[in-house]
Amino acid sequence: MTPLAVADPGTLVQSVDWVAIAPPLVAALAGLVVLVADLFLKGSQKKALSWLAIGGLTAALAALLPLALGSGTRSTFCLADGGCSYTADHFALAFQLLALGGALIAALLSAHTVDKDGLPAGEYWFLLLSSAAGAALLPAARDLATLIVALEVASLPAFALVALRRDGRGAEAALKFFLSSVTATAVMLLGVSFVYAATGTLHLSAIAEALTTAPGQLKHLAEAGAVLTLVGFAFKTAAVPFHFWVPDTYVGAPVPVAGYLSVVGKAAGLAGLALVTTVAFRPYGHTWGLVLAVLAAVTMTAGNVAALRQRAAAPNGAVRLLAWSSVSQAGYLLVPLAAAGYAGDDHPVGATVAYALVYGVVNLGAFAVVAATGHSRLDDFQGLFARNRWAALALAFFLLCLAGLPPGVVGLFGKVVVFRAAVDAGLGWLAVVMAVNVVVALYYYLTWTAKLFATAPEAPRTRIPGPLTATLALTASVAAVLSVAPQLVLQVVSGTLF
Repeated sequence: MTPLAVADPGTLVQSVDWVAIAPPLVAALAGLVVLVADLFLKGSQKKALSWLAIGGLTAALAALLPLALGSGTRSTFCLADGGCSYTADHFALAFQLLALGGALIAALLSAHTVDKDGLPAGEYWFLLLSSAAGAALLPAARDLATLIVALEVASLPAFALVALRRDGRGAEAALKFFLSSVTATAVMLLGVSFVYAATGTLHLSAIAEALTTAPGQLKHLAEAGAVLTLVGFAFKTAAVPFHFWVPDTYVGAPVPVAGYLSVVGKAAGLAGLALVTTVAFRPYGHTWGLVLAVLAAVTMTAGNVAALRQRAAAPNGAVRLLAWSSVSQAGYLLVPLAAAGYAGDDHPVGATVAYALVYGVVNLGAFAVVAATGHSRLDDFQGLFARNRWAALALAFFLLCLAGLPPGVVGLFGKVVVFRAAVDAGLGWLAVVMAVNVVVALYYYLTWTAKLFATAPEAPRTRIPGPLTATLALTASVAAVLSVAPQLVLQVVSGTLF
């Protein structure tokens, strides 16, 4: 009889913690339900698919409650030596909340857009739910193989979502997005292979231990692998110089998809970047800390300079300005990650999580106003208050939150915790660069805000469809509550995440 490959095959059989994996699993199952239902629904019946998708994302968010209310961290898909591939800790739950919550808001925005633009409903909702499932899986992944699979599950449907726009720009935007993303992924896979060759493992915590004892001849291979691995995640966060795809992709995509990419896509990249740096490559903290600090400074500066150059009369100027604003915000989000490298622990990462949650709500709110009004140019928003005062007030509030000015108090506090993370880590120069960029960004945020209340030629009052009104009300209410009680989000700064 041929001997078994393992001494104790029973160790390969394990129970699955279904509660721990429920959030991404529910989103994935909802996508399958939508795909199957699309085969049986005809004509106007396909409108029901939007409610199936929204219900699925709501159920996925509800699946976070047992994990948030429970005590301790839950892990599954573990090896006999203790290494686990999936861990539901505070870090994973925070980013899953951002990913699934952002996807839900994007779905509410899309309910009207899919009908108005004649997009294929079944394909659209299946792709959105699939991408959301990947984005929710990524922050809980604890080995490089699962991280890459989750990142690609989040990214591949996004390419198709961008291409669904039928006016010609969607295909071009999707092609740019696809080619640049595939290149970044190929570089990242090369880096992962180097790391595996140097350490002999893919589990993040085991990599950190192996790097401290790796032979001298493998040190340079491990360092090269670490740098190359960071490239793929830096691309997803739209960090300079991996940002060039952002403005054209956002303009070419349907507005809800652009909003989705600016928040959920960025959240996936940030989660992966935080995991590989603070967990896997912890021994190289000062090296990647300096790299991320430089990336943060260059990214926020490039994004703000490009946003300043946007012309008010240019077509698609509103989305393009939000795209460049998204690039600059990515720079702020990278600051605490850089600080974590200098601090030698993961405590500063809480500032990134807190700021990402704040940014996600207000940025999706701004995209919601653009989608609701249908305005393309910045000049189109001239005198919006006279035509639709609630949309104007909501957009003004979102822009002030992004700028960090009252009454957008939560945006101010978010920037303060990021600034403090840099100062506490001894990155005074980076704190100065950030302060200068915050002041520079005030110009284009306040210029857009002023347009909303400026006088304009008489125009009929506009009426916003119900789903878009609900989305505006939801995002504005959440941002207002967080401005009154910012501790609801900022408490993650003081707690432990891993």
